[in-house]
Amino acid sequence: MSTRDGYLERILRARVYDVAQETPLERAPRLSARLGNEVLIKREDLQPVFSFKLRGAYNKMFSLDAEQRRRGVITASAGNHAQGVALAAQRLGIRACIVMPTTTPSIKVDAVRALGAETLLVGDTYDDAYAHAKQIEATEGLCYVHPYDDPDVIAGQGTIAMEILRQRRGEIHAIFVPVGGGGLLAGIASYVKELVPSIRVIGVEPDDAACLRAALDAGRRVRLDHVGLFADGVAVREIGAEPFRIACECVDDVLTVDTDAICAAIKDIFDDTRSIAEPAGALAVAGLKAYVERTGLRDQTLIAIESGANMNFDRLRHVAERAELGEQREALFAVTIPERPGSFRSFCQVLGKLAITEFNYRYGRDDQAQIFVGVGLSHGSRQRAEILERLEQASLPVFDMTHNEMAKLHVRFMVGGRAAVEHERLFRFEFPERPGALMQFLTSMGGRWNISLFHYRNHGAAFGRVLAGMQVPPSAAGEFQLFLDELGYPNSEETDNPAYRAFLR
Repeated sequence: MSTRDGYLERILRARVYDVAQETPLERAPRLSARLGNEVLIKREDLQPVFSFKLRGAYNKMFSLDAEQRRRGVITASAGNHAQGVALAAQRLGIRACIVMPTTTPSIKVDAVRALGAETLLVGDTYDDAYAHAKQIEATEGLCYVHPYDDPDVIAGQGTIAMEILRQRRGEIHAIFVPVGGGGLLAGIASYVKELVPSIRVIGVEPDDAACLRAALDAGRRVRLDHVGLFADGVAVREIGAEPFRIACECVDDVLTVDTDAICAAIKDIFDDTRSIAEPAGALAVAGLKAYVERTGLRDQTLIAIESGANMNFDRLRHVAERAELGEQREALFAVTIPERPGSFRSFCQVLGKLAITEFNYRYGRDDQAQIFVGVGLSHGSRQRAEILERLEQASLPVFDMTHNEMAKLHVRFMVGGRAAVEHERLFRFEFPERPGALMQFLTSMGGRWNISLFHYRNHGAAFGRVLAGMQVPPSAAGEFQLFLDELGYPNSEETDNPAYRAFLR
């Protein structure tokens, strides 16, 4: 008996459009041109709760009998399913209690409360919330609405595939689907494989929450010891039982991607649609890109599900920081250079015309300096390897930190500390964002004064913000002022700033 037996009829009969809408299948022109394939994005972020989850939740709750509706429902969710249940409960006049992990973004918690549902924040992961919700189900007699391991929920999510095949009449090579507990993947795969089995259905997971990949490798469902929380919408430790049975028969492949790739995919979606996907919502695009890179596929139609857009605004800082690394447009290195006037300029000369995107340094020893540097790339990993070779040939000890998670998350912002530096003066500069601006600064300064502190980060504005410390003896104050005047870059002296005295000096 086929594990997908009966799902075609379930999906065709699913009651979802009382609350959901048919979302567009939108072409991504920039991504299509870059990848050499026709890339289409299924815009589930445009649903009333900014996620596909209301489809399955409503379909399940509509099927409840009168007694179940009277008692009310309960569920556990990292946020998007919770909003779907809350909206369905509001429309159907049913009491809803939602248990959410304490790590759920506040934008999702607030949205659930705004829809009138009772909310409880318990534990750090979905599994913690699930265990608590099951206790309440047993004690209060509420009906549990599972976010993914339920045939009615799976059928509701499968209506996305029904829309895709209706919207795209031409040939489709593959559909990429984000995977958490597996309900969305199971619904799409069961429908597609029943009607057009030649279409590849490919699941995509974060590499730090790859419960389906682990289950497929083991040949059985396994429980991960822990999961990463960046893509909170898919932070599930164990794939659902029913989704796993369907995946074993209907899913062609499962890919994993890292945080940098997810951030790059968020940027890709924004560039093409001006929408901001949440990390789980961008998973499918990240997997699509990885698939094209791995296979070299060209001139095919590829579809990615943008599953949600419930992103806390303050997370965009991290996303923007990591997107360039995910696109291999930036490399990070730790380099040791001699501690003497002019050594920074010599280092820049080794790099040539490459753009320095970040430079962190603090005086530490008299003989050598350890610097943290970011370099802009135009040719990805090949160019990064060439830079490493160039630095090594110049006898500059170097360590590639581009894929060092601790360095990217923490060390880059902690380079430095207090140091007693003789005659140090501290200045803020605005560097014009044009090629050669940094080299002009270094050339104008020459070897007259030693740079004892330097921090610069390009954020895409018209001016780059620079903090620089220089050793300027009192006898050279006049000459130094002449240098500043001739340089012409806006600057402010911060030597007396209390933050400098508290944390750096």
